[in-house]
Amino acid sequence: MPEPSKQNTKLDRKRLLLVGNLSIFMIGLGFAVRASIASDIQNDIFNHLDLARSAALVGEVLGATFIGFALTLVFGSALVDWLGMRTMLLFSAFGYVLGSAIVIAASFLDVSHSSYWLIFSGFLLTGFGWGAVEAASNPMITAIYPEEKTHRLNILHAWWPAGIVAGGLAGLAFAALSLPWQVNLLVLIIPALWLAYWTLSTQFPVTERVQRGVSYQDMFRELIRSPGFFIWFFCMMITAASELAPGQWVDISLTNIVGMPGIFVLIYVSMLMFVMRYFAGAIAKRISSIGLLWAGCLLASAGLYGLSLSNSPLTAFLSATVWGVGVCYLYPTMLSSVNERYPRGGALFLGLTGFAGGLSIQFVLPQMGAIFDRAKIEAAGGVDKLMSLEGDALAEVLRDASVQSFQAVAILPLILLPVFGAIWLRDRAKTQNYSSAKA
Repeated sequence: MPEPSKQNTKLDRKRLLLVGNLSIFMIGLGFAVRASIASDIQNDIFNHLDLARSAALVGEVLGATFIGFALTLVFGSALVDWLGMRTMLLFSAFGYVLGSAIVIAASFLDVSHSSYWLIFSGFLLTGFGWGAVEAASNPMITAIYPEEKTHRLNILHAWWPAGIVAGGLAGLAFAALSLPWQVNLLVLIIPALWLAYWTLSTQFPVTERVQRGVSYQDMFRELIRSPGFFIWFFCMMITAASELAPGQWVDISLTNIVGMPGIFVLIYVSMLMFVMRYFAGAIAKRISSIGLLWAGCLLASAGLYGLSLSNSPLTAFLSATVWGVGVCYLYPTMLSSVNERYPRGGALFLGLTGFAGGLSIQFVLPQMGAIFDRAKIEAAGGVDKLMSLEGDALAEVLRDASVQSFQAVAILPLILLPVFGAIWLRDRAKTQNYSSAKA
């Protein structure tokens, strides 16, 4: 197993892990905040702007976060050695502070098309901050823990659901206290400022690519030498969509399907993920990383379909358990698998893998909103009839629309079962041939 470089062993790995955990906690908190306020933005702003397309507009502004995430991640990962991990993390804190402030400001203006673009811009900035976190934190962890990447990346990303739990509970508390939904965004600014303070007083490592003596040119040439990487790029688009898109949409959809705040389900699933990600290393040793990905996709699809059919809080939580167990290890294990198979690709390959995930959400979230809008208009019998509905009649229309939007996403993880299955069998065959040759 590779060991950290002499330079990296002199660093305070516990301190670096704390900085990484805080940065991931911040982006998880932002995810929960957006999920908590999505319905408020739809009701207070977009329903007045364009009732027929209000869900699609929500999907578009939420998707803007993933545009910023994807763009910063791919370019930031390529430049992280030049800019430095400290600069990337300071930029992320700046994006969360300014982006949150813009969305708050937009909510107090008269509703107009400018409201849409301000909210879009605010979420885009937080997306830039999200991407900068991933661009710095993932290569930081692989650099200081090269001997246990799957385990350590899963622990790092355990703080994503921890942030979701904190943000979700805060949102529920603010709602119970009848506080304005904008308070959620004020809370998001606190860890951003804390991250900036910690980052300024921490010494950061060089990336694993630099440790190996791989030049920038060789890192980019690795894309040509490793066409198999693009299979992983495609897989990441699907696995990320299976986890992140439903998670961002869960409050709107499950509130309509089950009649309870969907944020409860998101909090529960996130608590489950926080605990389970600490056991990723042990599970991967037993069934391999690729086996973990295959099983995750199977459970994710079953859980998503179950969520679409849930008709009570109990069935919603049972289905959410299956979905949560399924998606729990997908994102960090995809990162570790790519880094283990293509170590010379360095931070660039990690960034491109994350970029694939962010890129896919930008397409999937608006599509979920569009499916929702088409279904509600069709169920109501037209836009005019939809505008006249209220009470139980409106609730039934919205429930049907929510079911269709979730069932569409449930298909995605099934696409990867033959792909991961083929890679799994190939890896096992290679291992058996190596063992036979050694014997």
